[in-house]
Amino acid sequence: MTMVPAEGGPTTGPTVLRMLLGAQLRRLREASGVTREGAGWEIRSSESKISRMELGRVGFKERDVADLLTLYGVTDGQEREALLKLARDANSPGWWHRYGDVLPSWFQSYLGLEAAAALIRSYEVQFVPGLLQTPEYARAVVLLGHSAADVAEIDRRVALRMQRQEILRRDRPPQLWVVVDEAALRRPIGGVEVMRGQIEALIEATRSPHIRLQIIPFAAGGHAAAGGAFTILRFGDQELPDIVYIEQLTSALYLDKRDDLEYYAVAMERLCVEAEPPERTPEILARLLKDAYPH
Repeated sequence: MTMVPAEGGPTTGPTVLRMLLGAQLRRLREASGVTREGAGWEIRSSESKISRMELGRVGFKERDVADLLTLYGVTDGQEREALLKLARDANSPGWWHRYGDVLPSWFQSYLGLEAAAALIRSYEVQFVPGLLQTPEYARAVVLLGHSAADVAEIDRRVALRMQRQEILRRDRPPQLWVVVDEAALRRPIGGVEVMRGQIEALIEATRSPHIRLQIIPFAAGGHAAAGGAFTILRFGDQELPDIVYIEQLTSALYLDKRDDLEYYAVAMERLCVEAEPPERTPEILARLLKDAYPH
């Protein structure tokens, strides 16, 4: 069995560490011929708890992991310690933990996945994607949904969004491939000055080797993802499936079933074909700047 490195490192959040450990435990259980029910009995729990552990959807108690390793016949001290350390690391809070007062739990899960993704592919129809927003634009977007909040809360929500963008500035950033509907760029969020700054920032972003930005013009008419925005996350570890993230007003969907993944992957491919090619994006943005947001 290939061991997952125990070190979480600065680019791997606890969400993905839980998924990795869960996948390891599932393989060990299946190799030893133990059922989920039998494993649940061993840790004084249920079959459904084992299922959630193996999917990485719950935290891990070190004692439970140790008991399961014994049940699965893992006696090698080094292998046991590597997996137990993975369990400890998986329970460490991510950087976003300190924003818990302004961060719903369903979005905390997304931040963990985003922080560990090797490739982020996103389609946006209403707003500029959060990872490419300027502070001024982000503030205007936050105010749309939290108009009654005080200044301190708005500041924290904007700071959270800016902190997310640090993944694009780290040593090994993810590849970010974004398709944005022209409508999102013509919607004057925050006014002309804010939008001018935002479009200029997008032009600058297109110069980055790890960012690809495509625009779907109005002329494209109806297209593959008319249903709404979504994001597909891919991870560097082959053990982890892609995940589709769809945000709603008060919750989010996380899809990892093969049929769902294929459906959204095909939709994303069609969007990329229907959109203008990425090499035309700076020219389109410059024209938009001149026409819609002139000095």
